This record gives sequence, structure tokens and C-alpha cells, in this order.
Amino acid sequence: MRLATWNVNSVRARLPRLLDWLGTVGPDVVCLQETKCASDAFPSAAVEELGYEVAAYGTGQWNGVAVLSRVGLADVVRGFPGEPGFPGPEARAIAATCAGLRVWSLYVPNGRSVDDPHFLYKLAWLEAYAAAVAGPVGRGEPTVACGDLNVAPTDEDVWDPAVFAGATHVTPAERQALARLRDLGLVDVVPHGQGERRPYTFWDYRGGAFRQDFGMRIDLVYATPGVGAGVRDAYVDREARRGTGASDHAPVVVDLDDLPGVHGEDRRVQARRSPG
Repeated sequence: MRLATWNVNSVRARLPRLLDWLGTVGPDVVCLQETKCASDAFPSAAVEELGYEVAAYGTGQWNGVAVLSRVGLADVVRGFPGEPGFPGPEARAIAATCAGLRVWSLYVPNGRSVDDPHFLYKLAWLEAYAAAVAGPVGRGEPTVACGDLNVAPTDEDVWDPAVFAGATHVTPAERQALARLRDLGLVDVVPHGQGERRPYTFWDYRGGAFRQDFGMRIDLVYATPGVGAGVRDAYVDREARRGTGASDHAPVVVDLDDLPGVHGEDRRVQARRSPG
């Protein structure tokens, strides 16, 4: 199975790029974040023409998540028990079962600044999500929680820690909240960055950040140990970040062994190796 996660920063604005990328890379399951459209406005028809089923969750021009799958899409759940809002619920989490794998597409709140109420919302959201998945993860149910988690797990995951001092995404409180997911038993599937590049996944649009590789690794893939043991390749697709009209995030692509009892003919697509 080939699984990917990508913050597309508006699915309708990036639709031509998304369709081209789907056809070129051939993922079986794709988790999208920041789709920025209501559920019924998601461009499902265009994606379905490529053989994908679509589960979307959006409430308007902000946030929004989706799961695309061509290996089955079952038991779709939007949001999770105990999820906090700001002040009301936001479209930040969607789950579906794809070829026996429980897949979560997550868009964690940004936090804005450490003195903003949104920062406390971010911490509460991460805590509530960890509590919501503790049972299934503890029982060893094959699970992947991935997406734009808006936290760089370590100083190695930012281009210059000094630049981020006092800012969100790198604070001890955020990293501790993220670590609760690992405490449950989820493992961080760290991709390679292609060539000699670091595996950053986000670069600001401003100041030539992508050209200079001034990036952060905040788009993460967390998996239960049995799923993590089946990772055959994981990479950041930097090519998708290049050129005019790109998202400020790059996709993370992970090639996984099929789960026991799920055979090649059931998944309908042959995973290919990453470039570079």
C-alpha cells in the first residue's frame, strides 16, 4: 500500500496539481488537510475519475480534511469524542478504514502565538485526540494518524532552532502534547528528504524559504508498531512543492507492506519506489 499525506492549502485552488500528482505518484490512500471548502463543495467528481472514493469534512473556507482511497473506504468518522472547538467544532479530523488500515487525516490547530487563546486550544486538541485513540491504539488495531500536526518534534526538525525561539510549533508544551501520541505506542515514520536534503515538509512562501531550504518537518505520519514495521520507503516529495501555484507544504509518501489478509489483487495498484 502506498499512503500519502498532504496539506494542499485549498483543494480547489490546487486541483490541477493534485490530479496530476495522483496520476504520477499513484498513492492508494491520500490524507489531505486545509482543503478550505465545505464537504459538499469538495471536487469529488474529478478525483473519482481517477478511481478514488472520497470522504471529505469541511465547513467553509477554513480548515477541512479528507481521505481519498482506491482500496476501499469504510467506517468514516468525522471528528472524535471529546474534541474541543474554538469555540465550536472545526473540521480538523476525519478517519476511515482502507484495506484494513484505520487512517486518520489530521489538521492540528496552529496555535498562532504562545499568548493567544488558540495556543491553549491547540494543546487541548492534541490531548483530546490522544485520549480518543488510546483504546484502539492500545489494542494494537492497525492505525495511521497523519497530517499537518503543526509541531516540529525536535530541534532537528527545523532549519534553525534559534529563529523559532519563543514561537509556536517548537515549544516544550507542544512537543510534550505531541509526545503523548508516541507514549500510546505510535511510532514516528520519519521520511528521507530526497538526495541530501533534510526531510522538511513546510517552507514559508516568503523570503525564498524553499529555495534556501529554510523549512520545518511538521507534516507527520504516526503508525502503530505493526504498521511501522512494514514501512518499506518514506520520502518527502519536494517536486510537488516546486513551481508556481504550489502549496507551501510538500506531500509525505509512505510505502507499506499490505496488512495480513489483504492481498495484492485487493489493493488494485502496484506501489512504485520513490524518486531520488
